[in-house]
Amino acid sequence: MSAASTDEIYERYLKKAISEINELGDEIAHAAGEARVPVLGSGHPLADVLLLKYRPQSSEVQEGVAFYGRSGQAILKSLQRLRVDPMAVYGTNCLKTADEDPEEAQAWLTRELHIVQPKLVVVMGEEALGFLNALEFPLSTALEPAMGELQQLTPTTEALYVPDVDSSLDEASAKTRFWNAFKTLGPWWAELPPY
Repeated sequence: MSAASTDEIYERYLKKAISEINELGDEIAHAAGEARVPVLGSGHPLADVLLLKYRPQSSEVQEGVAFYGRSGQAILKSLQRLRVDPMAVYGTNCLKTADEDPEEAQAWLTRELHIVQPKLVVVMGEEALGFLNALEFPLSTALEPAMGELQQLTPTTEALYVPDVDSSLDEASAKTRFWNAFKTLGPWWAELPPY
């Protein structure tokens, strides 16, 4: 019996991650029921970078997809400026519906983090930071509100704390604060070893 190639192993992990993300999405939709619209994560299911916001905006609720609308367009432009491959990014919200109970949402995000296994979590805003710290994710260290500084979240995952993108889009100084923190992603990405 021959050893599986690296590509074959990756394909197996990817197939498993796709299946688990789809299953999670089905469970979130079922839990949301008829009255609420679930907003599911979007992007690569084995992404190197996971973008995390706290609450979905109305455009995201309308489409049922995280980072749909203005924030997604702003992030995409920022990723392009930093030469970060958007195909290696996954974006999600802490709350999966606009009015979800935060305690209910903790299990969803914990599962998403286990499935995606990002190398970097970009935590957007104070509420998202508090939510992530409250998860008590296995082997995690509580993050500090240190804008634009890389921190160790778990032994295999770093974190970058930036302002909330949704509240940073309407004012020039807020955009600048967001960019100054977010641009740390560029050098981090450039040093990421190739597969």
